[in-house]
Amino acid sequence: MKSVRPKVIHELAGKTILHHVVETSLKLQPDQVIVVIGHGAGQVREAMQDEQLVFVEQAEQLGTGHALQQCLDTIEPGNDVLVLVGDVPLIRAQTISRLLQQSADATVGVLSFIPANAFGYGRIVRAENGKVGAIVEQKDTTPAEAEIGECNSGILMIRGERLRDLVMALDNTNAQGEYYLTDVVALAAAAGDTVAAVVCEDANEVNGINNQQQLALVETLYRERAANALMAQGVKLFDPARIDVRGEVSVGQDVQIDVNCVFEGTVSLGDNVRIGANCVIRNTRIAAGSEIKPMTSIEDAIIGHNVSIGPFARIRLGAEFDDNVKIGNFVEIKKSRIGKGSKISHLSYIGDTEMGSAVNVGAGTITCNYDGVNKSRTIIEDGVFIGSDTQLVAPVTVGRNATIGAGSTITHNVPADKLSLSRAKQVAIDGWSKPLKQTEEK
Repeated sequence: MKSVRPKVIHELAGKTILHHVVETSLKLQPDQVIVVIGHGAGQVREAMQDEQLVFVEQAEQLGTGHALQQCLDTIEPGNDVLVLVGDVPLIRAQTISRLLQQSADATVGVLSFIPANAFGYGRIVRAENGKVGAIVEQKDTTPAEAEIGECNSGILMIRGERLRDLVMALDNTNAQGEYYLTDVVALAAAAGDTVAAVVCEDANEVNGINNQQQLALVETLYRERAANALMAQGVKLFDPARIDVRGEVSVGQDVQIDVNCVFEGTVSLGDNVRIGANCVIRNTRIAAGSEIKPMTSIEDAIIGHNVSIGPFARIRLGAEFDDNVKIGNFVEIKKSRIGKGSKISHLSYIGDTEMGSAVNVGAGTITCNYDGVNKSRTIIEDGVFIGSDTQLVAPVTVGRNATIGAGSTITHNVPADKLSLSRAKQVAIDGWSKPLKQTEEK
């Protein structure tokens, strides 16, 4: 990867490559998830510390079989073992389930695939009766074996009662001088055990990642998969090739998403939600009928019904909008609740604020919520009208149905139902003349 970071903690769709593999394994409800770590072990532990994992360190990297040998004393006795590959993140839980189901009567079950070009992969060697006899790595193939199209994905299952015997019987007499886990297939077959090979229906699921080019390819496949899943639920995508889902998106009916949108974390879009071009939405719930206009960024927010946001708006952590709110261009909202039908249409910053319903906020209005040490809250009650270019210096409360004149700096509570303003007296200066531009000396 040409990086100081271990390959498996490079990011794919907003999560580490390894996180995708672990997430898939957890869907199978295993008794244990064991991660074998070696190069950059400390970085991998740190990146995956929030997961319920058991780490086993492989001090010397002597092959995949050697890696599993290090786990034998950690695996709960008698448990069947499923081996996944840390750099194969597109594998689906349903594909693994099919492998396990079709290998129910086998000692070893192997997930195979048929790539467009088999060079570099271990080959599945079958007898004339179709039974699997061995997996032969590329460097060890005969000319005839090199012509085989069915290949090993690296994903396999071993029955618990035969696990230790098969894994401890591995040796390193091969071109690589490594303990190949795939050799358990030949060992099992020679002992009369049944070996099943189940072909993966979509070869893209077992794409591995060894460099930035392959990571980019897998990312493209991931985006395509996410786009197809959304369209299968009825979402209108203006261009399926230009959407990036880096998390989980749930949708209602008749949702529309324009080009170049990014969804991160957990996002919920209700019926008839429309997302404009070039929006970034993270960990947000948007209720039915709302429209997010182009170039808008929303994170960690709750958006009510029939809300309009943007274009060029920024909605930050802790923002909550009731129904029929309007947030216009170049407006930033943070840790604020905006009441039903309120409007903040232009060029404003509202932070740490509790705003009632039917409030109108004029252009250029800001809440001054930070004094350099502490954050303070602003309370704006129902029906308030705030004139343009107003500064509300928190902590401050604006009473119900109050009006604030444009250009005011409000430092004290504003009484309900009154006009409040703070302006210096406007004067015209006699004898003043406009400065003239000085001629530059040559």
